Amino acid sequence: MNTPGQELEVKYYLQNRLALEGRLKTARAEIVQPRTHEVNLRFDTPGYDLLHTHQVLRLRKDQNYHVTYKDQGRDEGGARLRREIEFTVNDFEVARQFFEALGYVVILMYEKYRTTYRMGEVLVTLDEMPYGDFSEIEGPQPGSIQQASQTLALNWERRILDSYTALFELLKATRRLKFRDLSFENFKNLKIQPEDLNITPADV
Repeated sequence: MNTPGQELEVKYYLQNRLALEGRLKTARAEIVQPRTHEVNLRFDTPGYDLLHTHQVLRLRKDQNYHVTYKDQGRDEGGARLRREIEFTVNDFEVARQFFEALGYVVILMYEKYRTTYRMGEVLVTLDEMPYGDFSEIEGPQPGSIQQASQTLALNWERRILDSYTALFELLKATRRLKFRDLSFENFKNLKIQPEDLNITPADV
């Protein structure tokens, strides 16, 4: 969707995910990936060298196994532009052992359910996170992302440029959460409000 090796996207917090899914179908968006459970492992050095420089090294399990690197990124026309290097591997556990052999450790596990649509030249995801529902819109330029947002009745002024893990860190501080992982199990007895994440629904 973007220039190879780059990711340009925004996020939105949703009050009604099913209504947005209906608008995607009305817009004749093509489903690229049906609802899929994801498990992500984020790696770092024991001294958190990558975290301190806003870099991400991740191993993801969904329909395939992916190794991903992302840099700090920057604002590009109101969207977040990041360098992204990603490739698939054949064995999740072997890839984990490979990183651990190099001295990296898992600093976070996070999971979600993701459904992905293609609408014109953009990708739109419906993400069910342990702390709420979101949508990501990824495209080749900010204008196409903003246009897709308008088509889907998402308020551009309420877009989010932070990552899901950055929102989790904010939530941990706000709610004084002590657990490490962003899992559905850890959140099963918690009621999270948008103000806990310092965000506002974009679909109201």
